[in-house]
Amino acid sequence: MQQSRQPARSASSAPSGRSAAGTVGGEYHALLARHDAMRLRRRILGQGRAPAPETAALYDGAADQRLITQYLDLVTPFADLIAHLYDEMFARWPYLRSLFPASMDFQQVHLARAFWYLIENLHRPDEVAASFRQLGHDHRKLGVRPAHYEAFEAALCAALRRTAGPRWAEAVEQAWVRMLRFAVASMVEGADAALAEPPCWQGTVTAHERRRPDLAVLRMRLHEPYPYRAGQFAAVESPLMPQAWRHYSLASAPTPVPEGEVEFHIRRTGPGGVSDALVSGTRVGDVLRLGPAHGTMTLRDEDRSRDLLMVAGGTGWAPIKALLEEWASRRRGTGGLAQCPVGRVHLFVGARSRADLYDAAVLDRLAARHDRLRVVRVLDEDFVPDNDDPSAGYGPLAEAVARDGQWSHHVAFVSGPAAMVGATVARLTATGVPADHIRHDPVPDPLTPAAGRGTADGPEAFMCGRAGDGVPLDLKCGWEV
Repeated sequence: MQQSRQPARSASSAPSGRSAAGTVGGEYHALLARHDAMRLRRRILGQGRAPAPETAALYDGAADQRLITQYLDLVTPFADLIAHLYDEMFARWPYLRSLFPASMDFQQVHLARAFWYLIENLHRPDEVAASFRQLGHDHRKLGVRPAHYEAFEAALCAALRRTAGPRWAEAVEQAWVRMLRFAVASMVEGADAALAEPPCWQGTVTAHERRRPDLAVLRMRLHEPYPYRAGQFAAVESPLMPQAWRHYSLASAPTPVPEGEVEFHIRRTGPGGVSDALVSGTRVGDVLRLGPAHGTMTLRDEDRSRDLLMVAGGTGWAPIKALLEEWASRRRGTGGLAQCPVGRVHLFVGARSRADLYDAAVLDRLAARHDRLRVVRVLDEDFVPDNDDPSAGYGPLAEAVARDGQWSHHVAFVSGPAAMVGATVARLTATGVPADHIRHDPVPDPLTPAAGRGTADGPEAFMCGRAGDGVPLDLKCGWEV
């Protein structure tokens, strides 16, 4: 373990105004914050615009879906359409380029997946509206305003005509416009509903430990209260990569201190990205930005007396650690008094080798302190493919969990790489664990493209991109495990 000892960088080292990469910075976001504060004041005083009526019931998404699908071959694959769209938008409104990260590669893939999600789900407008309201809430941190969507719509129409050629029909274009406006209206509604909270939160890095060459555990102290629950995740932005966001699970339970510290476990997935900036380029004293917390892999009140199964692989240990901290605090109760009854926790932690158990000391402390916690380490290097051998229990994580016990009466929490989560959930379901007793971040994501649509990860909506691995439109995009 290596504690970061480089000289601390002050908050002033974070970019303000326009960064060297040409993206917007602190001055722009401060201006938006003042504007939102004035809007909120007018709303409180009864002078603001009334909330828009529910639009999902008024939109015939199924009809537009049929029309768009009929002519879809003219504009798919979406790569050319999206390239033309951004060429048009940045040529007509050059200032909009500053709302995007330096690299557009992820953004183009994300937008293609968002288009597929819309087209394939237009016959379920209520579901689409809910997803895009949440996305609009999350997009506030990117500085997107309603006027930007209007520019996007004009650029999309031009790109559709250019890509489709002479067979394009005005009626099809209008169906695309209605689809886009429906999604945008939901995003604006979601953003307006969150007007009373900050679009993002700033925090100062207080510790940065390199547990492995490719992995760091960092802690940051928030400058203002940050609402979240153990098991949730949040988007993180480094000043080294403005407007590029990646989602990470919070590795610590909320503390009673309003401006408390939060912890993240960051694995570097490659050079030059957000994870590289956070692992290799971040120092104590740096200021990072967090988006709002999301996720439903949380402890509920009724879980207090239940037996729990927790399964973690890789840095999927981060949210499980936070959940265990909350579970332990519930056991202590108010004033240190035990709450009863309390269930048992069976914890499985998977890694390739002992060296990859980067938080082994914390595991040991938890096991020593809590007699109702059982910890099983599952190491690939110890796997013996013989079911009669006692060491066979240390095989692949999903297999080890399925062989170890009967879990049908437990509530299960599963976190890790998508393949591991999928395999573990499948094995638990096959052994009789009810689906509503298994909590995990969705796998696969709703934007997973069908065959022939490409394989790049990470959904994103219309304006500003976030780099990263993907999961669902419910915002867990760019999450690393």
